[in-house]
Amino acid sequence: MRRNGGSVKYFITGGAGFIGSNMVDRLLMEPENEVVVYDNFRTGRKEFLADAVKNPRFSLVEGDTLDESRLTEAMKGCDFVFHFAANADVRMGCEHPSKDLQQNTVATFHVLEAMRTNGIQRIGFSSTGSVYGEAEVIPTPEDAPFPVQTSLYGASKLACEGLIAAYCEGFGFTGYIFRFVSILGERYTHGHVFDFYRKLSENPETLHVLGDGHQKKSYLYVKDCMEAILTVIRNANEKVNIYNLGTDEYCEVNDSIGWITKKLGVTPSLTYEGGERGWIGDNPFIYLDTKKVRSLGWKPQYTIEDGIIKTVEYLAANPWVFSRQD
Repeated sequence: MRRNGGSVKYFITGGAGFIGSNMVDRLLMEPENEVVVYDNFRTGRKEFLADAVKNPRFSLVEGDTLDESRLTEAMKGCDFVFHFAANADVRMGCEHPSKDLQQNTVATFHVLEAMRTNGIQRIGFSSTGSVYGEAEVIPTPEDAPFPVQTSLYGASKLACEGLIAAYCEGFGFTGYIFRFVSILGERYTHGHVFDFYRKLSENPETLHVLGDGHQKKSYLYVKDCMEAILTVIRNANEKVNIYNLGTDEYCEVNDSIGWITKKLGVTPSLTYEGGERGWIGDNPFIYLDTKKVRSLGWKPQYTIEDGIIKTVEYLAANPWVFSRQD
């Protein structure tokens, strides 16, 4: 993977997004790395790359993963692909079922074909803990039996995993598949903490919650996530490497509400809707077993509460993230 005395040129789809831009900055901290970001800026923000664009080891290509020819051209000369671009809108999946298929599964096929054309054989992929559906084994290990899929998002990501594994078998690729819990932290722009903060900023007197508030969720702070990913790609050596990423704890949605409102100094009245599932595909209990990644020497440095508080602090300091992009 290394060349020119140890340098690595990384290609990152969705590199202007939340997770992608954090990985850009983390990789550029190491002077031997070069980074190419490929993003259509549909949800990514150019502001997230403000530091990276000043670095001569960084380059940016604006393009869509559904444009296979542009993607293939942009990937030339790279050594490793991080594929983070995706439709992350889990909640509204049934309103636009083709979006998950196109932006997740078909786009991943295009990435793999672009890699094959360019002779690149290593890929890190952002999958999701949602592929476990409503798991019967809690905490859920990587080898847990798969139940019926409960969201189009999870189903599309599972299809992506299958494609990657098949390319590893058929074309000699090495795949690193990361099944995330929800990630929190700087540059976070969607999800329940974002929604709750926005609602409370508009009206600190009341907060409407989808679900009964007792849904059990696990979260991981984004900087811990970056270190976990790099630990895996630098130490795991299977053909297909599948790792859960998360903390060894979970919380209820009501717990997160308590931490957010305490940080903001507000005491809203709460209303609830939807029972134990706030929407179709809302898993009432997500808690992943992370012994496998810990066996490589990684462990999170921040708790779920730490991650939520850091997210609230970031949102308070960066109100522009709530504005629509041009």
